[in-house]
Amino acid sequence: MPNGKPAGVRCVQLAGDNRCRIFGHPDRPAFCAGLQPSLEMCGNSREEAIRWLDELEQATAP
Repeated sequence: MPNGKPAGVRCVQLAGDNRCRIFGHPDRPAFCAGLQPSLEMCGNSREEAIRWLDELEQATAP
């Protein structure tokens, strides 16, 4: 996504299983490569992590 990913828009690099298609590739955006998981972000389950990401999307929506 050359102009960035707007909030609420699924990244074009996400596969059907929600894994990044370009993970580990040099053309992966610096933002994605710099995103470091934390307990706050990941929580104790996949559901908690998805909820955190949804809240971040909503908070950064235009």
